[in-house]
Amino acid sequence: MTQRVLIALGRALVLAGVLWPWLGKLGLGRLPEDIAVRRENFQFYFPVATCILVSALLTFLFWIFRK
Repeated sequence: MTQRVLIALGRALVLAGVLWPWLGKLGLGRLPEDIAVRRENFQFYFPVATCILVSALLTFLFWIFRK
């Protein structure tokens, strides 16, 4: 069971990497609550809303597949 989960996660990561240019066009990573601080010699970015959205989606998917 564990091996199947790891293989599925690996495939999902590869798929996300391949689809990243199109996922970026959806606005993922540029949601209103994402924190972005830009100064002259400093840049900080933390995607708070994106992390919450992805976490909720993964929680829902794992809950569905567990049943």
